[in-house]
Parts: sequence; structure tokens; C-alpha cells
Amino acid sequence: MTQGILPYKYEEEKKSAGLTSMAGLPLYLEMAYALGLPESIERHLALRPSQGWTDSQMILSLVLLVLAGGDCVDDLKILTADEGFCRILEHIGPEAASSRWRTRKSCTVPSPSSVFRYLAAFHTNAVSVKGTASVSRTAALAGLTCINRDLAAAIQRTTPSSTATLDMDATLVETAKKDALFCYEGYRAYQPLNVFWAEQELIVHSEFRDGNVPASYDLLRVLKETLDGLPEGITKVRLRADAAGYSHDLLAYCDRGEDTRFGRIDFAISCPVTEAFKKEVRTVTEWKRLDTRREWAEVCFVPNELGHSRKGPSYRYLAIREVLRQPVLPGMDLPFPTLDHGGTQYKLHGLVTNMDWAGERLIALAYERCGKSEEAHAIMKDDLAGGKFPSGSFGENAAWWQIMVLAFNLNMAMKKLALGTSWVAKRMKAIRFSLINLPGRIIEHARLLTIRLVRNHPSFALLVAARQRIKGLIPAPSG
Repeated sequence: MTQGILPYKYEEEKKSAGLTSMAGLPLYLEMAYALGLPESIERHLALRPSQGWTDSQMILSLVLLVLAGGDCVDDLKILTADEGFCRILEHIGPEAASSRWRTRKSCTVPSPSSVFRYLAAFHTNAVSVKGTASVSRTAALAGLTCINRDLAAAIQRTTPSSTATLDMDATLVETAKKDALFCYEGYRAYQPLNVFWAEQELIVHSEFRDGNVPASYDLLRVLKETLDGLPEGITKVRLRADAAGYSHDLLAYCDRGEDTRFGRIDFAISCPVTEAFKKEVRTVTEWKRLDTRREWAEVCFVPNELGHSRKGPSYRYLAIREVLRQPVLPGMDLPFPTLDHGGTQYKLHGLVTNMDWAGERLIALAYERCGKSEEAHAIMKDDLAGGKFPSGSFGENAAWWQIMVLAFNLNMAMKKLALGTSWVAKRMKAIRFSLINLPGRIIEHARLLTIRLVRNHPSFALLVAARQRIKGLIPAPSG
């Protein structure tokens, strides 16, 4: 009996032939070792039982799973079924394989049940309460944060940047978990708060939160934790955020230079377009053109919260208006503030800053945040399994999110340090197609492991060149 319409059929291989469909995935494990990720995991986590998988084996297995395209713990079965990839793991690394990956011959990837037991160690006893904003934190989750700091520091040592432009932004991740709380948009969700380092394109800090926690909740503490975790070599910090970041204690902390390490922090943050702000905008007579549709102007605006004292801080407020292409009809609810002025309807955006840059340059800086940090959110949720959670437990889901952040940063390191600048803008779909999901045959001879691709495969030279660059990341021994 034929299997389908066209003249071909599927058959199972009759013997283990050392084939793999992920010949490029070991490259990421090599990058992890070059950046010291396994050592950092063992240093900051102590969750392993007396026997079995180590912390680094557990975490790196999940990182590789996410990079390969898996979006749930059960997808580990697919890695396990890839006989060639398992043989690679058995022999990978400069030390003996048994001390790294192999616990017994038939198992080179943790089983889903063992991973679920491991993730349960991140469980928190805190109970989420409807109508109450709180953030659950455990020592184990703090360990994952420290690991991510070490990874960012390793990348910073390789490609140093003296400036850190931090984009602080929360994102909603819809979920069907029954214990998840409702967000402000009316559905069950979690709402992680992320800090994106624009120059290095890394997530330097991420705090997993319930869906009912406002994006503006406890931002100053998160900023302080982020600043404490920034790697060496940074001398200048700037902060960008949307209107959720418009918190007067946060602005004052940055403007007064209260941080002992970085001093005064420049900021460009969206401000709420209130009726008081609109009233001041209507008094503006001089507008400067940004492009064919947008104009900007300085606004003499002092919020009521800051107007009670002469010693209160004074910031620059800018208004950006854009002519609406279509008129706003009565009863129409738009997702952005508008302004009727002089018979014309505008989309209105406000910006607050303590910087003395020219308006055009300042607005360009502020608008860059929307492009990169929002793209990072899309990659984390859609490309790297951050949009699916393995459990109904907050702690386990928080650990899954933090492991996904490690995968995000490791992938960025791969693109910038090993693949080259032309790969930095590529999404995971293109990287999996061209680099990770490559068919190969595993050959063992004279204690040497060879991953053989088909002749004239266009990715062969890329893999070899990437390995050479990764090898160059290892510092030469002193003396």
C-alpha cells in the first residue's frame, strides 16, 4: 500500500548510523565553554542532587533545546532521539566525557521527568494575590541572575564598550496557566521586566513578574540591581524607558548622581500626556520640523508633584506631534494620546530628559528604544520559547524564562563574536536554517570525533571559521 499521493515513502533507519540533524548546535556549546558559562553555573547554583546530572548539564541542555527550536520540556525527547547529536555530547570538551555529559551510556540528555524535578527546586512558596502587586524572589532565581551577569561580563571583556544605554521595559506574555493573574489588558499573563543593553544588544537584567504587577512597580530597585551587575569597563550609563518609567524617585536618583559607581545618569523617558501637559503644548508657538509629518518643541512644563518647592528638580520636557492622516471620529478609542489644536488633529508624544542634547538628536536617541528592545521581546517570546511555560508554578516558569535569557545572550555572542556583523540582525529562523539544523554524519576513528557534512555545503566554511574565532576567545596562558 502506498503511503501517499507522490511516489516516495518513509522508513525507519534499521541501525544507528551516527546521523544528526543538528550538526551546527555543538558550536553553541563550544561558545558557552569559551565564555565560562559552565563554570559560572556551577559557582552560582547548588541544586544538583548527590547523584545524577550537574547544574551545568541541566541548564546547558535547556539552553541548547531552546536554541534548537524546542519550546517545551518534552522536546528533550527529540534531542535524545538524535543519535548523532548524543554521540557528540558524549565526547565533547577537552576533559573526559564522563565528567561533563555522560552519566551512563544510554543517556546523554536529561529526561523530561528529571528536568521537571530540577525546575521544581526553583519553586517559591509565595502566593500571588489578586489586586496586590508583589515580586517573588528566591536564592535559586538569584543564582540564575548572577550567571547572566557573568555571561554579559565575558562578552564585555571580548568586545568592550564604555557606554551602557539601558532600555527598561516590561512585556506581557499571555498564558493559559490557571494560577497566572490577569494583566491590565484583561487576560492571564506574566509580565517580565527586562533591561536591554543597547550597545552590546544583551539582556543584562530580567525580573520575572506576575501579570498583575504594574510595569512601573519598584523600578528604582530594579535599576540599582542592574547597575550593580554591570560589568567592568563601563564609564557612562544612559536610561531609556516608556511612560511606565516616569517615576519621580527614579528620575531624581538618576539626575542627582546618587549612584556611587556611575554618578549622574542621563535619561530620556516618555512622560504621560496629561491634560496639564496638553494645556502647555497648546501655548507653544514655535515648532521645529523633524520630518515631513512630525514636529517637536520645548515645553515649559512643571508637574504638580514637583512644583511645591523651589528646590525641586527641573527637567526638560519635549513634545512631539504628528498630523493624523485620518480624522478621529466621535467615540473612537485610539491607543495613543491625541491633541486638537488650530483645527488640526495630532498624535502627541511627550519626553522628559536631563540631557542638554539638541532636540532632534535627543528624540532620535529615545526612539531607538522602540526598535531594539521591542525586537528583543519578540525574539524571546516567539523565537526562543519565552512565550510558553512548562508549569503552573511561578518559580519553575521564572527559571524557564531566565534560562531563555541565557540562550538569548549566548546567541547574540555567537552572532557578534563568531559569525560576524552580517549575522547580527538575523533572527533565529535564519540561523537555524543556515547554521544549527544541518544534516551530518558522526564518525569516530582513533579517538577523534568528526562531524561530516555533505560535499560543498555552503555552511561548512562558516562552521570552521566560527570555531577558529571561538578558539581565539580563550586567553593565552600566562608565563
